[in-house]
Amino acid sequence: MFGVTILGNNSALPAYDRHPTAQVVTLNEQLFLIDCGEGTQMQISRYKIRRSRIHHIFISHLHGDHYFGLIGLVTSMGLLGREQELHVYAPPGLEEIVNMQLKVAVTSMPFPLIFHTLQQEGMLIDNPKFSVECFETQHRIPCWGFIIREKKKPRKIDREKAVAHDVPAAYYEKLKEGLDYERDGKLIRNEWVTFANTPARSYAFCADTKYYEAIAEKTRGVSLLYHEATYLKDLEERAIARFHSTSVQAAAIAAKAGVDRLLLGHFSSKYESLENFLTEAKEIFERTELAIEGVTYKV
Repeated sequence: MFGVTILGNNSALPAYDRHPTAQVVTLNEQLFLIDCGEGTQMQISRYKIRRSRIHHIFISHLHGDHYFGLIGLVTSMGLLGREQELHVYAPPGLEEIVNMQLKVAVTSMPFPLIFHTLQQEGMLIDNPKFSVECFETQHRIPCWGFIIREKKKPRKIDREKAVAHDVPAAYYEKLKEGLDYERDGKLIRNEWVTFANTPARSYAFCADTKYYEAIAEKTRGVSLLYHEATYLKDLEERAIARFHSTSVQAAAIAAKAGVDRLLLGHFSSKYESLENFLTEAKEIFERTELAIEGVTYKV
């Protein structure tokens, strides 16, 4: 399972039962929280997300609608008896803010809360099952996007055929890498007992940004791209002045990047209805969807 559950899809002001930015990415047994606007822990409870499985939190930037829910979430984790490490990746300053909040409340965490400062583009996590990297966007303050990529072996085991050829289970991982198996001078070719795996998928979260064509190169070919679309196209000048994007600008980035699908979010509270965002974006990039709270989008 590789999917994105939207907890908050609005910009700075909550409105029309839309909440500030937050989303949970599920990649098999891993849960990643991206941004943590006000009310995130309530949304986590509402949509029955297991907070104990969240081990990595990524904060794009230090505007309040993207992190004001963090202190509430981590203190609740402590009250619930969490013991596992929690890693927070964020721009400089967040660790100081959280530690100050804990200090004045005379509160200590019963689990290791580990901060990782975002200072340059590159790899944040790289393990055998997935990787996470960050890239810069263009906002009023330092702001980061994130790409989560699953990792897959090139081949999958055809267990019936592998058993028929007496290939021991201990050798299956090497078969997945594409290696042949040899026993007593007899060669079992890899293609006899395996088949091609499905392509690895990827998800890119593009946080607050004005139209910035470099993002298309940074997110090239991802399976699903989330891009902010704060305004409709008639407010392009306002978007530029406030370092945000419009529906058609987000769609243009998706088209240039050659992504499979586009997800629009971070809607201004001036809009009660969101349908025009979809209409405008689809004129540029047909495979566009709206990020609706409570919905899980498969990558």
